[in-house]
Amino acid sequence: MPVVSVGMPMGPGCSTCGYCGPLGERSSTETSFKKAGFIASQLSCEVYQKMIYRGWRRSGTYCYAPDLRRSCCPQYTIRLDAIAFKPSRSQRKLINRWNHFVMQGHKSDTSDSLILQGISSSPVPTKPSKSGGNASKRDPSKFSLSNSIHAAESDFISPNAIACHDFKVTLEPSTYSEEKYALYLLYQRQIHHDPHNTPEDFKRFLVKSPLINEPIPYPASAPDHLPSQYGSFHQMYRLDGELIAVGVIDILPGCVSSVYFMYDPKHDKYSLGKLSALREVSLAREMHDAGAVTMSSLAMGFYIHSCPKMKYKGGFSPSYLADPEEFTWVPLADCIPQLEKFRYAAFVHPEHSLEGPQDPGEGPPVRVSEELLNEVMVIYSMQQGAISIIPICLSHQWKDEYNREEILSCVDALGDEISRKIIFR
Repeated sequence: MPVVSVGMPMGPGCSTCGYCGPLGERSSTETSFKKAGFIASQLSCEVYQKMIYRGWRRSGTYCYAPDLRRSCCPQYTIRLDAIAFKPSRSQRKLINRWNHFVMQGHKSDTSDSLILQGISSSPVPTKPSKSGGNASKRDPSKFSLSNSIHAAESDFISPNAIACHDFKVTLEPSTYSEEKYALYLLYQRQIHHDPHNTPEDFKRFLVKSPLINEPIPYPASAPDHLPSQYGSFHQMYRLDGELIAVGVIDILPGCVSSVYFMYDPKHDKYSLGKLSALREVSLAREMHDAGAVTMSSLAMGFYIHSCPKMKYKGGFSPSYLADPEEFTWVPLADCIPQLEKFRYAAFVHPEHSLEGPQDPGEGPPVRVSEELLNEVMVIYSMQQGAISIIPICLSHQWKDEYNREEILSCVDALGDEISRKIIFR
């Protein structure tokens, strides 16, 4: 039985901005705008993916569509083609550096740990290439992303290999634990200078999810380390048994969607955030190769050109930005000139782009066709587990002017196709 998507529409809103304020602080005024919001009771993974591709994101069960035209730091949806992706030299170096640390340790601890085992501190032997040395450094075509991502994991290394550290990465459902919460507190306090977080904050932000798990239609048995279901997951990174990082991800029919990443700051020098993105690219590619043929992309969240800490996403290629008006995909390289020139850049209709930091104010009133309003459904009643639905324009919510404006804003931001697939409440 197909999953029914249900939620409550919310209208426009604004808040302070976390991208252009001082380090660890938000902007002093409300300069980040949202076109609409949506509190999801449950969503099919297909519907949520379509929402992402129209500029929506979720924070727990709350979904929102930023208003790029009005916001101080416009948030463009960015998507990486995981199948066509080829790691850059610096990205290959990051992977090799982490693997070297796991297998051989720091220079300060390598000799001690290996001498105790009665072996030299030379690299773990591998089959030599005919050309000798590390061929992947000279010839990127010989570099396998998936092989390299797993090269230092204890579940993948050869039984004869001797590693300095025990490194494991596993997927588990999005659930709460004290261990995860402790890591979240540490990360928020030291990286984002945010000491005020409770277990409920953590659950609301990174544990609760409206996505309903659905089986992935592999044509044959997939490798054990790949997920068997679409849905929300925590990717757990453990070093010598200690939880050092958690990637919060949504696995959807066409993409792996990055939600959040947190890590122990003592490993900051290894750029674990960038490594996690590379691992998520590899996950999408491995699922595709295992027969989940619609899986092709990594949804990297938002690209904010004016925010230096977010611009690293542009180093993953080939990437595309969703046009904020037509929601078609435009190569990032083609977007950069307009992003450099305008605060708000409309790629398909550049004449709509805006310079200057000032808020242009609300646009024209939202208009939704009567035909669509007769096809958008709302829950009328629930009895013994059965729900009755009616067109939203016949509901009691529609009769209230404030509710009607919220409904119109939400339907407009969702678009015709998605609005027809959701039952409002």
